[in-house]
Amino acid sequence: PGAVPSISPSSGINAEYGAKYGMSMCVLGMAEEFRDYKIGVNAIWPATPIATAAIDLIGGDEMMKTSRTPAIMADAAYAMLCRDPTTFTANFCIDEEIVTEEGITDLDQYHNCPGTPLVPDFFLGDEYPVPEAYNADSTAGSSGGIGKMMTKFRPLLTPEVMHKTAIVFAVDFGDGGKWTFDMKTKGTISDNDDTPADVTFQMTEDVFLKIIKGELQSTAAFMSGQMKIQGNLMEAMKLEGLFKQMRTKL
Repeated sequence: PGAVPSISPSSGINAEYGAKYGMSMCVLGMAEEFRDYKIGVNAIWPATPIATAAIDLIGGDEMMKTSRTPAIMADAAYAMLCRDPTTFTANFCIDEEIVTEEGITDLDQYHNCPGTPLVPDFFLGDEYPVPEAYNADSTAGSSGGIGKMMTKFRPLLTPEVMHKTAIVFAVDFGDGGKWTFDMKTKGTISDNDDTPADVTFQMTEDVFLKIIKGELQSTAAFMSGQMKIQGNLMEAMKLEGLFKQMRTKL
């Protein structure tokens, strides 16, 4: 008997990138291939970002603070390897669920920066139940404050910028409303524009403010699940420069 662990998300939950999807398919294939040899093959994925060098490179201190330490992945993997491979195979597991099943209830011991709200891992998707503790207090912004800020941004929509970007994008704050930037024909920023957007960013007002102020990289916000993007990702990348220009208007 033996066991083979893999680090990959479930093929059924937001496996958007080919490499991750391929790894997940290998788990299913090898689980069947090695079943007669009593070798279990399972996958594990973190519920939150893990404080590694890769996360530090992508999101810096901001993302590292909202992550757990690698210890939770190590403990979960060890628990999985100790299970009976003849009955425990072809599973896609979440680290916090495994350690909880093993009787570990104090998950704060794994927090990389205790006191800072955690964020859910990007690959888990919307269907994974996000613990309340993950949610940061998003009351820092207000609709009124956002409206005043948008007024300051309007002068940035010059003919030159519009010609360079030529898209319509929206920032959806959920209950806080949605703002549409028409950089294709109108050159307007409005919270009552029904023009279909090429790209829609979904985030809280607090996350938007952090991105504009330079406290949070947009890439880190996206990868950590704090910001979601609907539409053309290539078009979305054009807006990084605009976000930097917005910073000068604060």
